[in-house]
Amino acid sequence: MKYEIIGDTLPVVELELDRGEQIYTESGGMSWMDPCFDMETSTRGGALKAIKRSFSGNSLFLTTYTCTGDKGKIAFASSFPGNIRAVHLEAGQSIICAKTAFLAAEESVDFSIFFKKSVKTGVFGGAGFILQKLTGPGLVFLELNGSTIEYNLEEGQTINVDQGHIAVFQEKVHFDVTQVKGAKNILFSGEGLFFATLTGPGRVVLQSMPVDKLAKALIPYMPTSTSS
Repeated sequence: MKYEIIGDTLPVVELELDRGEQIYTESGGMSWMDPCFDMETSTRGGALKAIKRSFSGNSLFLTTYTCTGDKGKIAFASSFPGNIRAVHLEAGQSIICAKTAFLAAEESVDFSIFFKKSVKTGVFGGAGFILQKLTGPGLVFLELNGSTIEYNLEEGQTINVDQGHIAVFQEKVHFDVTQVKGAKNILFSGEGLFFATLTGPGRVVLQSMPVDKLAKALIPYMPTSTSS
């Protein structure tokens, strides 16, 4: 499998697959392809796993594309200004991603959800703190929003993050939820009730322009209906 990431602000990843090679994406995620690909849409792991994935905002169904010719090209375009990142995962290696990050992956990669199994996260974090978990072996393509910045956290080093700015972090990074301190901060800061906390050791990638924040920023400029 060969690939090329093309473009800057709204990039696309174009892959060249050999006969029998497979790539999968969310329902509706394919942009264009040669006619030599077979499609198969399924829940990948059964209805329960599909429902769990839907909690993170993903579709119930995933579509696998299999190259039936000697070679074939297939492309997946970004849906938001930002960048596409290719990550190669070793067998058993996992990364945790934002719920909008998954773009496509080799057939061998497992796609599931991730959340901190604690009362505090479950009660206060809500669906906004449910993330994606991708486990190798195989190649994964991620769609990240805006610009990205990386931090290599030392053992015990913690960074508080507005949840929407989380792009990717290694599985060994400790993820939790921390309440914003001070009643005035909670009421008037606009940061909500809770931060996500990421504690090292491990690598963390943050994104500058979460989709939900852009959507909120555009609301005042959206046309509204007026009575005649």
